[in-house]
Amino acid sequence: MGRIYTVHLAPTAITVAADLVELTPADDKPICIHGFRVWQTTDLGDAAEEVIGLAFVRGNTSTGSGGNTSVAVTPKNPSDAAAGLTCETANTTAASGGTAATTYSTGWNVRSPLEVVFTPEQRIYCTQATLLVLRMLGAPADSLTIGCSVDIEEF
Repeated sequence: MGRIYTVHLAPTAITVAADLVELTPADDKPICIHGFRVWQTTDLGDAAEEVIGLAFVRGNTSTGSGGNTSVAVTPKNPSDAAAGLTCETANTTAASGGTAATTYSTGWNVRSPLEVVFTPEQRIYCTQATLLVLRMLGAPADSLTIGCSVDIEEF
């Protein structure tokens, strides 16, 4: 078993179909996703209800832009070494290039937080030279302050 890390997107105003989290595995250190959480803090009540598609997309080779670079990758065990992977959050221009494949998709009703924990058979893997992103499949109807965290195993 590898080491487990968390990447966190602090609540951020989002107005476009953003890549919430972009992960780039280090050379010879594959990763897999154990689970993720996403929530918003601004649209409350029935009138503001909407469903936004979310997907993990693997295979892009060019990083996105417009977000937070050099995001901390925090070990769950404080005795673990620093992660080799790198991360960006809230990219407003999506990662591109390569052969992208959607490995998981769902709809998120923004009225309530969404938490997904993958069984071992459902976990999403990624290796060096490709990116793995948690992507919004559509823009919100209006600005949403979205937070997110992803649990990652690095081998």
